[in-house]
Amino acid sequence: HRIADLKTLAEIELMREAGRVVAGAHRLVKSLVAPGISTTEIDQAIENFLLSKQSQPLFKGVPGVVPFPAVSCISVNDEVVHGIPSERKLCAGDVVSVDIGAKLNGWCGDSAWTYAVGKISPEHELLMEVGEGVLMLALELMKNHRRWSEVATNMQEYVFSHDLAIVLDFVGHGIGQDMHEEPEVPNFWVDDMEGDFIIEPGIVLAIEPMVAIGSGEIYITEDHWTVKTLDQGFAVHFEHTIAMTKDGPTLLTI
Repeated sequence: HRIADLKTLAEIELMREAGRVVAGAHRLVKSLVAPGISTTEIDQAIENFLLSKQSQPLFKGVPGVVPFPAVSCISVNDEVVHGIPSERKLCAGDVVSVDIGAKLNGWCGDSAWTYAVGKISPEHELLMEVGEGVLMLALELMKNHRRWSEVATNMQEYVFSHDLAIVLDFVGHGIGQDMHEEPEVPNFWVDDMEGDFIIEPGIVLAIEPMVAIGSGEIYITEDHWTVKTLDQGFAVHFEHTIAMTKDGPTLLTI
């Protein structure tokens, strides 16, 4: 298991610039999400924005059975991650997760956020609160825990305490000049798991819990990308790029 590639403060500042571009794209998404807009319209706006900032979208063309065809992953309701933007129009009551990655001057930023479309049910409001809450809990826990397993254990307990499920099939990742670097960053922990790591200054992580109503079990649809819950429970996805410094963790994608 290759240890994380630690970043200098100067490199973290370069990553912050990339993170700011991704955060700007999310502010744009927030302003656009409304009943009646199609997910492909949102994706096109994200692409225009990223290119206007001289940044390179990271997701378009990612290899797979079919290369990923869009600059963002847009996943609605029971879609967990990797949703392909389409002519589908958002409706009041939907929850929509948007994942955006960009590279600027050789460094990457990656962030996902879930947005409510119009008025959503109290059950889905709670789901969104817990999804965002567990990401912010991880940030808080990084201040005084040395090992990732301790953070991940607490993340899992927080989600379970709200009778919600963590999607176990996907984990976060180190990030730097490449979008996916070592280490893997799980949002859960079981005793015999391998791959624990030290949260030390210079480590930069894309932490991305996915929380669902129901079992949290998933399947991949026939488009080879879109991941859905098996029981059709709604899911949310929240992700920030977070750097550890000697002064504690700092959010890069804001």
